[in-house]
Amino acid sequence: MTESKSLKKEKSKEKETEKTKRTFRNLSDIEIKRLYKPKDIEDLDYEKDLGEPGKFPFTRGPYNTMYRERLWTMRQFAGFGTAAQTNERFKYLIDHGQTGLSVAFHLPTIYGWESSSERALGEVGKEGVAIDTLADMETLFEGIDLSKISTSMTINAPASILLAMYIVVAEKQGVSSEQLRGTIQNDILKEYIAQKSWIFPPEPSMRLIVDTIEYCTEHVPQWYTISISGYHIREAGSTAVQELAFTLADGFAYVEAGMERGLDVDNFAHRLSFFFNSHNNFFEEIAKFRAARRIWSKRMKNEYGAKKPESMRLRFHTQTAGVSLTAQEPENNIVRVAYQGLAAVLGGTQSLHTNSYDEALCLPTEKAVRIALRTQQIMAYESGVADTVDPLAGSYYVESLTDKMEEEANKYFDKIDELGGVIPAIKKNFFQKEIANASYKYQKELERKERIMVGVNKYKPKTKTQPDILKIDDEVAVEQIESLKQVKENRDNEAVESRLSELKKAAQGDDNLMPYILAAVREYASVGEIIGTLKEIFGTYREDSIF
Repeated sequence: MTESKSLKKEKSKEKETEKTKRTFRNLSDIEIKRLYKPKDIEDLDYEKDLGEPGKFPFTRGPYNTMYRERLWTMRQFAGFGTAAQTNERFKYLIDHGQTGLSVAFHLPTIYGWESSSERALGEVGKEGVAIDTLADMETLFEGIDLSKISTSMTINAPASILLAMYIVVAEKQGVSSEQLRGTIQNDILKEYIAQKSWIFPPEPSMRLIVDTIEYCTEHVPQWYTISISGYHIREAGSTAVQELAFTLADGFAYVEAGMERGLDVDNFAHRLSFFFNSHNNFFEEIAKFRAARRIWSKRMKNEYGAKKPESMRLRFHTQTAGVSLTAQEPENNIVRVAYQGLAAVLGGTQSLHTNSYDEALCLPTEKAVRIALRTQQIMAYESGVADTVDPLAGSYYVESLTDKMEEEANKYFDKIDELGGVIPAIKKNFFQKEIANASYKYQKELERKERIMVGVNKYKPKTKTQPDILKIDDEVAVEQIESLKQVKENRDNEAVESRLSELKKAAQGDDNLMPYILAAVREYASVGEIIGTLKEIFGTYREDSIF
């Protein structure tokens, strides 16, 4: 049988592309030398630039023993359908060895809409778990002892409300807020920059974030009050350097906001954490993580006057790159994720989510999420990479690239300062333009085959295959809306109105809003009702379009 004309044409194109001279530049457009030698790190000062693991500037890791004493937390992101369905998935993951929970909320909760809202139509439970009231949160963690597990919640604009719900659920279990361990993402700046799920304008949003920092510093001392997220910046199309610089710039802005409130940096900075992406370019990602720790520690010590090592120590969660997953030959994603996860571990991550191979097609099936978790477990127990701390230290290439990542990030910090800081830069669309330009450039490189994505623009499969996919039934919305209706009928609605009125009055002043939000949550006020109350005072935000 002769080859089809289209297949011959495709092979001819591939051969022509292979004839062109390859360029060796990583995803941040940094040129990579053929060979790295001692002269490439001749200015490296071990004590000043590297130091021992667990000591300033923390380049080699935030702790001196790292994974020899304690492995990273295996925290698979999960959430779909109703709270009861996600509760089953949580228990499945725990039974298979997961060591921390990570909650994905559906879009209506992320935007502060009730599941019964017209704006929630078609979205209830589709891309995360539906949480409307405290009743849903109680179901979500039913049978899970919150004194024994660490929980991360990926929520931003309504973060204070979901944190309040978690605190109250713990109280009902008999677990004090002092015992709670976990993280609330609570990073609104990257929403304006990349993910776009804001509600309020930046200034009142920052007030809410500082309120949670202030409240948790006193009442929930083991809780990480913000997970400053580069992940969504990278998913929007940024380079690794942009992810590094923009994420740390956001972190600096939060520290400055806390200090402006009058908080002592050494009392709250140690409860700020970070959330990074791990993409395809293996050594670039490792250098990014190492540079992040060094940059953060220097700024905390030299600019903000931190005295405690804990305040200078950057700790981070990593998720492998969702944007790198392909719908074509989805099993290939298992390999991509393994390399990305390995980069995160060699870079010194504190917790890790490995994406499931089917995520370009659907929410993860049980089979896919089990393979993703097993990827971490095999890495932890079979590969030997956890046996020694920072095994790549001293590599001419790694150290040179780490220095270059720091150098390029510092250039961005200077640009942001020239624009007046993070919030003015957001309003001038600086971050948005930089990310859009980087994303466009990368896409054009793929189309020209200057960068190869296996199974997409080279080695394309001749036949299409699709694994079993998880589908969320539309009955989930019916069930969730009915559940919300029942809660509203059975709660004390006079008490709800009273608590919401008190919250509105407090929002008009400058009181910390967390106690008022907690009071409303205890009466089963919904996320939508609390957000609606705050909108009356704070208003909403509309971004200026850029072209």
